[in-house]
Amino acid sequence: MKELFKKYAGPKEVAAIKSYLRALLAAAITMGIALLTDLKPEYAVIIGALAAPLAKWADKNEKEYGIGSN
Repeated sequence: MKELFKKYAGPKEVAAIKSYLRALLAAAITMGIALLTDLKPEYAVIIGALAAPLAKWADKNEKEYGIGSN
């Protein structure tokens, strides 16, 4: 199984999975905030639209768009 994973999981694939999980976490946080505070859906969408790019920006390992790009 490890050989199969190493064969198909290059740096691009790992970065794509990491980006997907980061977006999933931002969506879960947004949904949690919206449900706990009983927000209108419009406000939850705005929070999500701001949270996802901030989560990507805060990742120091993100080379294409983040603090680590220096």
